[in-house]
Amino acid sequence: QVQLVESGGGSVQAGGSLRLSCAASGYTRLMGWFRQAPGKEREGVAFIYTSGSTYYADSVKGRFTTSRDNASNTVYLQMNSLKPEDTAMYYCAARYSYGGNWYEPNEYAYWGQGTQVTVSS
Repeated sequence: QVQLVESGGGSVQAGGSLRLSCAASGYTRLMGWFRQAPGKEREGVAFIYTSGSTYYADSVKGRFTTSRDNASNTVYLQMNSLKPEDTAMYYCAARYSYGGNWYEPNEYAYWGQGTQVTVSS
């Protein structure tokens, strides 16, 4: 079993940047970033393989970048050009199985506690 701890959230003005970190207690094969705004479903934001290959939701392409440091079992989400609609609780999640859709929360076995991101206009 792996534990995930996110950090780096906060409040910024539109156009600003934040960098989220997700520290895992052990090896994680496939990592995803999700977000959930009040009254909305949890949605996939970004995904990264151990190899470094990535996928992104259309809403964040060109603005968000995920990366990982396998030596420290840490995954990052660099968020630039933030918009008010990016406001949400952000979660990292881990899975070990391939297949399915990366953006489906049900495909992930382990979740962090979340970190709040608030973007003001």
